[in-house]
Amino acid sequence: MLYKKGGIKVMIKILLGSIILLVAIPIGNYLAKKTKEELKKGQLWFKIITIISLIGGVVCLVLENEVLFFAFLFIALVTSRSLKFKSHR
Repeated sequence: MLYKKGGIKVMIKILLGSIILLVAIPIGNYLAKKTKEELKKGQLWFKIITIISLIGGVVCLVLENEVLFFAFLFIALVTSRSLKFKSHR
């Protein structure tokens, strides 16, 4: 498990990863504003990317690869925020 690997280093990785994930929300909103036309045409692809990223995140969580876990979650958050933001407009 994550907590067995080395205490404070893992906590710092998780904290930094969480902060970076929080940045994904405004980035997704910004991209949705700037790419309205692409979101209409590529909505299916954005959904596929979101699903693949979530699956990759779960796999990396099981494999205990924190860097790829946060990378996949970042991609999933940005694409899903873009879709969610678009549906509210």
